Amino acid sequence: MGSVCGIDCGMCELKEGCNGCMETGGRPFGAECIVAMCYQKSETALEELKENLIREFNELGIEDMEEVTDLNALKGDFVNLEYTLPGGKRIKIWDDNRIYLGNQLHKAGGDKCYGIVADEKYLMVSEYGAFGADAEIVVFKRWN
Repeated sequence: MGSVCGIDCGMCELKEGCNGCMETGGRPFGAECIVAMCYQKSETALEELKENLIREFNELGIEDMEEVTDLNALKGDFVNLEYTLPGGKRIKIWDDNRIYLGNQLHKAGGDKCYGIVADEKYLMVSEYGAFGADAEIVVFKRWN
């Protein structure tokens, strides 16, 4: 398998379910990879996207969230927690097979975390306990 971004596919923990970036045109798990999309545009597109998203996340001004300094490529099923809407309906927002940019940040003064995730159009901040328990959406917005 060949990667678009330079990751060593042989060392990746997801290699068993991956069909390769180059072989699939940037859709290693059957859905788009934001990293591959950027590399297909230009050599600097990924860093530019990360810089813009980091700024957007930090400008949200969530008081007890650590400053965002980096974003990682994450498969959707790692970040696709289930959320309960006000009417009681439970939903998932992201595509399990797509690759997004995100990170996990500690919430100041407690044992909860913030999960941040974004694609080229939307960004989300959620708050949750251990292993994604009791996940709540803090911010979901179109950013680009």
